[in-house]
Amino acid sequence: MTPKAPNALGPPQSVWQSWTNHEILVLLIKRIETFFGRQVDEHALLKRPQALLDDFLRPVMDAQFKGQGKWLNAPMRMVLMSVIRWRPRDLVKLCTLAAQDAGKEKADLIRTKHFTSIFDEYSQGRVQDTINEFRFELPDIERLILNMKPNHRERTGKEGYVYTTDSLLKKIRNVEQSGAFRFAYGKEASTKDLAAFMYKINFITARKESPNGTIRKHFEQNRYLSNEFADFGFDWEIHPAYRWALQPDDIQSMFRDMDLTSDD
Repeated sequence: MTPKAPNALGPPQSVWQSWTNHEILVLLIKRIETFFGRQVDEHALLKRPQALLDDFLRPVMDAQFKGQGKWLNAPMRMVLMSVIRWRPRDLVKLCTLAAQDAGKEKADLIRTKHFTSIFDEYSQGRVQDTINEFRFELPDIERLILNMKPNHRERTGKEGYVYTTDSLLKKIRNVEQSGAFRFAYGKEASTKDLAAFMYKINFITARKESPNGTIRKHFEQNRYLSNEFADFGFDWEIHPAYRWALQPDDIQSMFRDMDLTSDD
């Protein structure tokens, strides 16, 4: 997204560039194939189901995630697509950090353990990126994001990251008890304004279960979903990219509790 400067007449305007996870995965495959000096037709790859693209990843990384919980033996592409925010730069950063970790021990492939070891650093970076990118719009954004961390009761009840509309608004109202939020152009933010803002910046996503896995919809795909937060059959969820930063003391629970995104 390329933001324009705020002005005194109203909220700043933005120009949105939208990517799908499938397009980002094909971008990664094209980078791999180019590295090995092979030609690839990205238009043909875009027409193929993601399940048929796993072989392209095998020369450089584990094809399956050798972890635990809900992530055990999941296709690596699903893990990668679950923890990026529909931004190519997220995937570049994620793979770069893991490759650097693999390089330290001269590993032949980027293994599951290399991704696992850098998820916390990756997540911290995504939080800081978001704060830096959107502080011009909501100056106190850091307080909002960091206070969305689940409390002890939410963690033990496995409710810390997934919300109904009512429970999301209740969580935000609890954050507001430490002080009201105000947008850079002067308007005081209501509870629903803050919910819509977090959806717009992809800190929270719309979520629905399907037979094939969890469907996550972001702002550029379904802007209408945040309209007064009416019930469109979706719940709300803090995007997986931020969770290690919000809960660094219980990293292993992410693999146990976090659902992976279904293929585009």
